[in-house]
Amino acid sequence: MWPTLNRLREPMTLAGVFTLAAVSLGLRFLPPEVLPAAAAALVAYALGFLLFALAPDTWERQRRIALVAMAGLALLLAWLTPRVGTAQVLLVVWVACAVNVLSPRGVIGAALVLNLAFYALMVHHEFGAPLTMTLINIGFQALAGLCVHYARRSEESRDQLALVNADLLATRALLADSARDAERLRVARELHDVAGHKLTAMKLNLRALASDPVFAVRDEVRIAQQLSTELLDDIRNVVQALRDSRGLDLQTAIRALAAPLPRPTLDLRIAEDIRITDPAVAESLLRIVQECLTNAARHANAETLMVSLSREDADMRLCIEDDGKLRGGLREGNGLSGIRERVAALGGDLRLGTAPRGGLRLDVRLPA
Repeated sequence: MWPTLNRLREPMTLAGVFTLAAVSLGLRFLPPEVLPAAAAALVAYALGFLLFALAPDTWERQRRIALVAMAGLALLLAWLTPRVGTAQVLLVVWVACAVNVLSPRGVIGAALVLNLAFYALMVHHEFGAPLTMTLINIGFQALAGLCVHYARRSEESRDQLALVNADLLATRALLADSARDAERLRVARELHDVAGHKLTAMKLNLRALASDPVFAVRDEVRIAQQLSTELLDDIRNVVQALRDSRGLDLQTAIRALAAPLPRPTLDLRIAEDIRITDPAVAESLLRIVQECLTNAARHANAETLMVSLSREDADMRLCIEDDGKLRGGLREGNGLSGIRERVAALGGDLRLGTAPRGGLRLDVRLPA
């Protein structure tokens, strides 16, 4: 329901609704004998427009059927109301809609056919200057089509830029974690090799002093021995803590990928005992989730993507499932082939299936 309401608030949908409402006011000038048929045709056109505008992108066939019906109804109104101008406005709206689903050549070809039909109707009704009227219509249609085309290009560029930015943020998070781990290991090695070595040497020298009868009775030597032993133990504990890495922050990186997408919503669950220290493994997991996010949004019209990473025996298990519906069954395209290649490179196993609601389900097992 919420995606439908969001589409209803889109500028093109609102503009179309207000345009159709304004066009309906012109019907009051029609003769009584054609008013019922014209009103019915306009209502049917409005329903077709709403179906086209509010239907999800996965309803491609239904949207094309609505587009064909709208074209026929616009020509019917041109036949019924040749001198009111209703059909001219509806054809402009039709071109603005067609740009969303047809290729540029398809839009141009279909618009030329519709305008030729419109011209023939104007000639049949002996409308004055039918060619001039048709050319004016083509000009308005071209303007509407170009505006919608460039608006869509702008939205696609913005969305692509947001995805690239999210990708960079996710990769930067992994790199930052990897750099912090490398720095911790460097500090741990320095403490162990330098400070630990010198403290051990000092402890041996203090032991030699303590074996001398002259110094053995002195409390200062005993206290220095005790402090050196405690300090050496403390350094060893610090070194061990630095070496015990928490692993890469995969959760933050994955959430950064999903942040710019309006849908699907990410339901991410990573078990507490999962620790990934290899940047190559983290990068592969990140790309697998990224591909599933893209597929769920583009092909399955999913609202939620469930991602869980857990440990089973000696393996890691990654389960990804969306609540959308696959169109045309499960087909392994370039994206899924890329996932299979990444899993194989890590020595894992990939199983593809269909979720209970009809969406895609991936079950990945990787050696821990």
